[in-house]
Amino acid sequence: MKTKLYLIIALIIIPVLSIANIPIDSTKTNVKKVFTVVLDAGHGGKDSGKFVANTKESDIALKVVKILGKQLESHADIKVVYTRTTDKFLELYQRADIANNAKADLFVSVHCNAAAATQAKGNETWVLGIHRNADNLEVVQRENSVILLEEDYKEKYVGFDPNDPSSFATNLMIQEEYLDNSIEMGANVQKRFAEDLKRKNRGVKQAGFAVLRLSYMPSVLIETGFLTNKEERTFLKSSAGQKKVAASIYDAVLDYQKNRDINLFEVEQIDTSSPTVIKPAASNAIYKVQISASSKRLEAKSYNFNKLPEISREKDGGIYRYFTGNFSSLKEASDLRKKAIVKGYKSAFIVIYENGERRRL
Repeated sequence: MKTKLYLIIALIIIPVLSIANIPIDSTKTNVKKVFTVVLDAGHGGKDSGKFVANTKESDIALKVVKILGKQLESHADIKVVYTRTTDKFLELYQRADIANNAKADLFVSVHCNAAAATQAKGNETWVLGIHRNADNLEVVQRENSVILLEEDYKEKYVGFDPNDPSSFATNLMIQEEYLDNSIEMGANVQKRFAEDLKRKNRGVKQAGFAVLRLSYMPSVLIETGFLTNKEERTFLKSSAGQKKVAASIYDAVLDYQKNRDINLFEVEQIDTSSPTVIKPAASNAIYKVQISASSKRLEAKSYNFNKLPEISREKDGGIYRYFTGNFSSLKEASDLRKKAIVKGYKSAFIVIYENGERRRL
């Protein structure tokens, strides 16, 4: 009887001990990292933004943001944070603080445009920069003018002149690592508006917007259309138009998100005594290193890029992407990326071309 009892206990314990001895890969987790998007409805409260024919920019921006946020919230791996959900006034630094405190992966500020020429139309997306041509300066001065409504603005924005984008050159250098990603998101927005809404593509532009200057993550400011253009104003005021605008930005965010390496793995027991099988890249896979993205077209020549080898250029909407290298080996691409970083391209990253598609590694 004792022998049978010992045998039963052994049969119970041995499998438990066997499972306990299977090594676990502690780098894997069942927690999925969330992609955090901060949605900023421009203006609000005492700052209505552009006001044309009884149409307030602040109202349209808020309605678009609410529709967009609801769409994004339907994804379990996306967290949406709003700077405002009511018609209230927020200082620009407060909007940026919300994004910074949320440790956002992306900041999207929604606005409407205006121009003296009522035939002006289309949409444009802005990223941080200090370009000083007259058109850019007019837009940035208009959007930054809200600072003048704030109390003690000179103390809050020390060293920043809302009328002079070059006054924050130091901040621009700090944020340079985010610029390429901001341009990528901007290009996504412009592409979606052009394809989905058939809007005039006014391109991705750079200027010294205070709200972008203070937000330390990839950030874009979207001018969804001109309130001074009767056709676009009617479209932006309509429920159908607002839904279409939100849908285009939604698609652009998802396009951007899928190129980010943010998803972690689920926990699973792994017997490390067996070799791990890694799915190889396609036999015809090509690796390149992206070193720059800009609205400026440069000759794809080594002398324009610190003598890096095999420079190539691709146009994506209004943006040109510049690459170095052309390898079938990931190791060679990794070595070249290190070289590019040393030469000053701090945000260089590897892309892979498989089956006619490009994706970021």
